[in-house]
Amino acid sequence: MFGDISNKTEGAKMESTITRRNFIKTSALTGLGFIVGCTVKNRFDIIIRNGNILNGLGTPAARLDIGIKSDKIASIDDLSSSSADIFVDAKDLIVAPGFIDIHTHTDTELLVNPKAESKIRQGITTEVSGNCGYSPFPLNREDRKELNEKLVEQYGIEITWNNIDGFFKAIESSKTSINYMSFSGHGNLRAYVVGKNDVTPTKDQMDEMKRILAQSMEFGSLGLSTGLEYAPGSYAKTEELIELCKVVSQHNGIYATHMRNEDDTVEEAIEEALRICAEANVSLQISHLKACNQANWHKVDHMLEMIHNAADKGLPVLADRYPYSAWGTGLTSFLPLWTRQGGTEEILARLKEKKYEAEISKYSEERGKRIGGWNRVVISLCYSKKNKKWEGKSIQSCSEITGKEPCIFIRELLIEERNRVGVIGFAMDEDNLKKVLAFPLITIGSDGSAVAPYGKLGEGKPHPRYYGTFPRILGKYCREERIFDLPTAIEKMTSMSAKKLGINKRGILKKGYFADITIFNPKTIIDNATYTNPHQYPTGIKYVIVNGKLTIKKGKHTGELKGEVLRHYG
Repeated sequence: MFGDISNKTEGAKMESTITRRNFIKTSALTGLGFIVGCTVKNRFDIIIRNGNILNGLGTPAARLDIGIKSDKIASIDDLSSSSADIFVDAKDLIVAPGFIDIHTHTDTELLVNPKAESKIRQGITTEVSGNCGYSPFPLNREDRKELNEKLVEQYGIEITWNNIDGFFKAIESSKTSINYMSFSGHGNLRAYVVGKNDVTPTKDQMDEMKRILAQSMEFGSLGLSTGLEYAPGSYAKTEELIELCKVVSQHNGIYATHMRNEDDTVEEAIEEALRICAEANVSLQISHLKACNQANWHKVDHMLEMIHNAADKGLPVLADRYPYSAWGTGLTSFLPLWTRQGGTEEILARLKEKKYEAEISKYSEERGKRIGGWNRVVISLCYSKKNKKWEGKSIQSCSEITGKEPCIFIRELLIEERNRVGVIGFAMDEDNLKKVLAFPLITIGSDGSAVAPYGKLGEGKPHPRYYGTFPRILGKYCREERIFDLPTAIEKMTSMSAKKLGINKRGILKKGYFADITIFNPKTIIDNATYTNPHQYPTGIKYVIVNGKLTIKKGKHTGELKGEVLRHYG
């Protein structure tokens, strides 16, 4: 069924390059907007010389120059006779569209450090956030107070917004190195209107959620995201999601879903997502597609077939994935859903109640067994100094050190950290990962946030995907594993995502398009971040240009903050 994948894999060539002369003769490519067969003598702000251009559309490389004026690509040609303020020598390098990270969790981090170091140094020029049902808006009085206290405590910043428009304005005021887009989180929307308990919304509450969602989309939201494994989004029935997604569809938006399950009932979760897509007539993006825990690894082929068949029937569906076999989330995912109802104080009160101890422990132990043992779950982040010592250690190791049963250790740690504990779980199969990445309907998303090796964002041991996703695709899975060729890899990172998101004039190298450009060495590019030492930049990203401004120069950040908030107007 997927014969085209194996053909590309077998024929993958890293150095698929067309000479200037042959490129000029290739008339089919001139329709992509390249100016060929003439000499441009204008002066440019930047000229990128001698590079192997991959335009983002999956076609072979062309050895030409790129001329940039202001924030746009002004020419793609032989510019050897032209002048410029800045020359970038891209000899032996690949010149590609700036990478689009279609699934991220960056939001207030940009207010802490607008340089977006871990992202821009991967070659990412556009960040797409608000995923998995969470966005820092809309905020009611209680949630705003709680989030503000957290941000003041952690970063010394205060909230100045309630809705998406206010948040976008805060980003614009702060400025940032990368372009930024966001979904509206269903969990936040539901909490704002219905609350955080397991209840069905009334008609009036549904109408209010639809009104707020429509307003958010008028302010530039990409659509709705869900985190159906997390409270309170998990309390929503399918019919609620269909009704909300009809609003998204009316605004030509997207439904991005962290599905209801990614292990034992993952196939049923895909069916639900496809049903919402069909009945709401909405564009669907399945987040970080995977089958967790060894008992479910055999399901991946059928999962891909389900998505393939749906697309063949005309449903607008894609999925995304990061190139690692471990997930990352909060330790609260090892608590029963019923315990996660309400605000932080309510949840902590349940954890402290002796009468709930046995039931919570039973659930936690079952989750630990399903993943293959507590040695496969590692603590990545604690906020208190007291518990920093547990970062980088498995739950099994922590249990042995403290002499406490894993479920007891988990509960006590969550109480001490007020539910703010990050974990990494090693639950996926490497061969399945390759199948998913190579699947034609997969785009690339890091599922990470913009952090840095220094300052407040340098704390903890986050998942290495925060720093390494895109270089790892190009270095390990393209150059070394050869699961796809280089033009295909670039296409998955750029034009596929741009088209899905409806981003205007980005994701392709073409005259008149925005000058978001990543230049890298195909022979050396690789991720360096590890699970034990994640705060490491990748190798091989030489230059990154955002909206016509050189932001990474010879691997170093120039300090430019020319990213823009890209509001989606359907």
